[in-house]
Amino acid sequence: MKPYYALPLGLAAAVALPALAIAKPVTVTAQFADYGGYGAYAAVYVTDAQGKVVQTLHVAGKKAKYYRHLSGWARGASGSVDGLTGASIGSGGTLTVTADIADAMLDAGYQVRVDTAVEDGNDYVADGAVPLAAGSVGKPAPGNGYLQSLTVSY
Repeated sequence: MKPYYALPLGLAAAVALPALAIAKPVTVTAQFADYGGYGAYAAVYVTDAQGKVVQTLHVAGKKAKYYRHLSGWARGASGSVDGLTGASIGSGGTLTVTADIADAMLDAGYQVRVDTAVEDGNDYVADGAVPLAAGSVGKPAPGNGYLQSLTVSY
């Protein structure tokens, strides 16, 4: 190999290799309570130890003009939706989201949070929150508003 190829190939490998094994599929299940009324808008997102939004996993509800009611997420997401979007969630419904989460976020103070809002109803910042930690896997955490429970598994 010619020496002038070594540096570009080395740099390409250094950039590409970490991307191959740094994420794990995580499933978030948000079980909604029987609250009546319109379908709920919900933002499922990851925060760091300081509560800063670092990744949006899913936004339920198609009309972006209502996203401002998901204020914990909307403040930190700067208007961008880097996760999937889908229909609002009806009373008693279940939202299941599977997304890749960086391994570095596991057991490192990160949380999965869900904000919820319903037209002509209340808005709940962190209606449910679960640490991305081995001790929380599969254990439902209670919701504070429209959520009955929130569970994370990986």
